[in-house]
Amino acid sequence: MTDQPADLKAQLLASLRSSGEELLSKLEELPAEALEAGCYESGWNGRQILAHIAAIEWTYPKLIDLARNGPPEKKPDAPATSKPAKGGINSYNDRQIERYADNTVAELLEVFRKNRETTISTIEATEDELFATEVKSAGGIKGPLATVLNLVAIMHVNAHVNDVLDAAARAQASG
Repeated sequence: MTDQPADLKAQLLASLRSSGEELLSKLEELPAEALEAGCYESGWNGRQILAHIAAIEWTYPKLIDLARNGPPEKKPDAPATSKPAKGGINSYNDRQIERYADNTVAELLEVFRKNRETTISTIEATEDELFATEVKSAGGIKGPLATVLNLVAIMHVNAHVNDVLDAAARAQASG
């Protein structure tokens, strides 16, 4: 990515569109049972990884809000060293997997599709200069907004999709 805010935004939008389309295309081609195979972090199978991908997509517009408005103010009566969210990022991820436990693969892909569309439209409406603003994601990734979004919304998601595809290929080869 370049350092020019307009270029950052354009490159990010192009990457989000292409990676989203690629993800949907690859995962729609897999038989649903292939997504039940494999074991990943936290013992997740491919469908649960898909639930994770779909669930976290809604958080990316929140990073834009963070860049625009700064971190939320602490409550006046909160201790100076307030604790992070209950259970941390792993607990959040587990709650999202549970939330989508009964969704079919098709439903999860539709959740991802809608959330990615929201991410893209939010980025389209965002002022160029905001993409150079320093933010910190819920997972602790720090840097300029464009870089953080690239790492979490594109690279992180692509890594999970590749894990799912690799496990599906191993399952098909052995079965």
